[in-house]
Amino acid sequence: MNERTISAQSWGLLTLLALIWGASFLSIRIALDEVSPLTTVAHRVGWATLVLWAYVLVRKLPLPRGRRIWIGFLGMGLLNNVIPFSLMARGQLYIPTGLTSIFNAATAVFGVLVAAIFLSDERLSRRKAVGVAVGFAGVITAIGLQNLREFDTTSLAQLAVLAGTLSYALAGVWARKRLVGLVPQVAVAGMLTMSAMIMIPLAWIVDGPIRLDLQPRTIFAIAYYAIGATAFAYLLYYKLLDLAGSGNLMLVTLMIAPVAIVLGAVFLGESLTPNAYKGFALLALGLVIIDGRLIDRLHRAR
Repeated sequence: MNERTISAQSWGLLTLLALIWGASFLSIRIALDEVSPLTTVAHRVGWATLVLWAYVLVRKLPLPRGRRIWIGFLGMGLLNNVIPFSLMARGQLYIPTGLTSIFNAATAVFGVLVAAIFLSDERLSRRKAVGVAVGFAGVITAIGLQNLREFDTTSLAQLAVLAGTLSYALAGVWARKRLVGLVPQVAVAGMLTMSAMIMIPLAWIVDGPIRLDLQPRTIFAIAYYAIGATAFAYLLYYKLLDLAGSGNLMLVTLMIAPVAIVLGAVFLGESLTPNAYKGFALLALGLVIIDGRLIDRLHRAR
């Protein structure tokens, strides 16, 4: 893992990114009161695409060319946007936003396992294997064994969200294999373009014409999660990647859930079961073990 020290500026940006992404769960849930899951995603990728291309053109970044690159964007759009955004939006209709954010933290756990399977330079060490096992124990705890046995609408919603996190993990592998060497902001703009080309027609076919005559709170929610929590957040993410390194960015995964839980409780009156909090604690412990730096520091201290 990256051993880079986190500066005060990086901590500030990490906190800002966690607040932005944590609040996205609330804004998506608000939009879902008036807009269907597919149309919610169509708005998200459509408006974000326009903002990202405006950024690319203003900065005069090199434009992507070639069939191979756009096939890479297509795969990335499916795995990183179309599939996970749709599954998570559908899941949020039936489970609390805070619980959705807890399951979202499993992305890093799935990422380690998927990378070990598909990437030769990402072996599953003993420490990482222990971390993955603890993380999965956290997921099972958060779901609850009773929900798995009953397998009702809530259980399906939880599994849909988890399938979305698995898709995120596969997207990371796809990016390593197909999008190497591209300017990150250009890659994101291309990915969102292909996502929009899929989601806008799909939502139109399934839900009918995409309406813009929505309630003010819905318009604000869409603007927030599309422009703030997608377009701007991607730009902030890559700035942080340069400043703090990929290892330190794992901290965002742990910081998002508490933000989403608090906002869900304050604005939606949500409450989570004790198992959800226990599961998140185990997930956090699993990520700490996977990261390994805290364990190494404890060994050095001894």
